[in-house]
Amino acid sequence: MALRINLLDWRAERRELRKRQFFQMLALGGLVGVIVAGSLYFHASGAVEHQRARNQYLTQQVAEIDQKIKEIEGLERTRDNLLARMRVIETLQSSRSASVHFFDEVVNTLPEGVSLTLLRQKGTQVTIEGVADSNGRVSAYMKNLDASEWFDDPRLVVIRATEAGRGRASEFTLQVKSRNQAAEGAEGAEDIQ
Repeated sequence: MALRINLLDWRAERRELRKRQFFQMLALGGLVGVIVAGSLYFHASGAVEHQRARNQYLTQQVAEIDQKIKEIEGLERTRDNLLARMRVIETLQSSRSASVHFFDEVVNTLPEGVSLTLLRQKGTQVTIEGVADSNGRVSAYMKNLDASEWFDDPRLVVIRATEAGRGRASEFTLQVKSRNQAAEGAEGAEDIQ
């Protein structure tokens, strides 16, 4: 039987084996690291692209909604204009006969011996100027105006006695408030002589 003796250093061989195993593990770890980093990069870049697409979609939707809001605002302005026109038309239609009633009431309240020279209306305020045979006729006219459904709060502003062709006359100025709808809707002044 022959004995075999290994004269090689077993420690060096083991060291070489461990060194090879270390480099193999290092290469395998590097490969796994590159694969993990690559997959993370592709996943992150895909998520970024997905988010960019979502942001672009949201920006597009916001622009469309802004356009719709502008259209709605334009429609609301048009609707408000139409409603205002309808209110004016309704006011005019409801007050169509109001001027006739107004003048009819002016005539109905006028006592005998009183004649009017001016009738002016500003809003609900009506100024009446005229000539009467006496101060009593002016007083009767004021009472008639106060009793009327169309007039309220008659006030005597001026009364002057003048000499007329056959006798004395009283020139007067009255202010009275009109209760009719046409006067409430009137914005300008109206003079009738």
